[in-house]
Amino acid sequence: MTPLTRPARLTPGARVAVVAPSGPIPEERLQAGLDILRGWDLEPVVAPHVLDRHPRFDYLAGTDTGRARDLQEAWCDPSVSAVLCARGGYGALRMVESLDWAAMRAAGPKVFVGYSDITTLHEAFAARMGLATLHGPMVAAMDFLKSTRAQEHLRATLFEPEQVQVIASGGTALAPGRARGVTLGGCLCLLASDVGAAGVRTSARGGLLFLEDTGEEAYRLDRYLTQLARAGWLEGVSGVALGSWVDCDPYDTVRALLLDRLGGLGVPVVEEFGFGHCEGALTIPFGVAGELDADAGTLTLDVPALA
Repeated sequence: MTPLTRPARLTPGARVAVVAPSGPIPEERLQAGLDILRGWDLEPVVAPHVLDRHPRFDYLAGTDTGRARDLQEAWCDPSVSAVLCARGGYGALRMVESLDWAAMRAAGPKVFVGYSDITTLHEAFAARMGLATLHGPMVAAMDFLKSTRAQEHLRATLFEPEQVQVIASGGTALAPGRARGVTLGGCLCLLASDVGAAGVRTSARGGLLFLEDTGEEAYRLDRYLTQLARAGWLEGVSGVALGSWVDCDPYDTVRALLLDRLGGLGVPVVEEFGFGHCEGALTIPFGVAGELDADAGTLTLDVPALA
């Protein structure tokens, strides 16, 4: 696995677009997030359909066509330096094939931030555009609005990525050792949902795989991991970092499952790395080469997350 193209870091005054590729957005939370961005001397622009509701399915932020149009138009707008997702939920799978990937490639690289359901788009940007992205907090998510740590780590990654080139999680080793590779991953259930789809990666070979999820019972996590293993997706992975498992089964159960399903890979595995659906979530660059030290609980990037 080779490193991907890194977009340019942000500078004060940069124009950033806020989109909603997945679930609906409470307006008051959106406004609170926009205020934080303005406090960073950014100029946030809200895409036209961000506050929409689907006419039949209340778990979607408007129609598939509208959500896809917002993302594509934001990406292809030359005045926009970054596209930030407002929240996750569900819906990216429904709109990813509606995007004009050729037009988006022609528009060139820019910063893309999100997590959870946005995992589908991280994988698409990697496979279809060769672009590094940021698995990080979202503008209208409560875990971003309430957490100074999450805000500051994202802000540093966007503006001064050298300051966070070493990501110290405080996590501990499930399987000890160090591993080198290119970062990738996200929400486990979304990675499993991508298996067999067109235009996606077929393997994490050579990668440092970051996994997390929320609201899943142990048997479902087992199924996702087993599906990835059966599909050959885990073959050749260099190392694994595990994030949060909020609202899943008790962590002792989840931990035992993760060790059962991943311990046999024979690679370093670090738990409680502090990214995903948790308070104070760290921003993890995807598509950047580095070294994972399971014993120290650190990821050291070869280069800053953004150019």
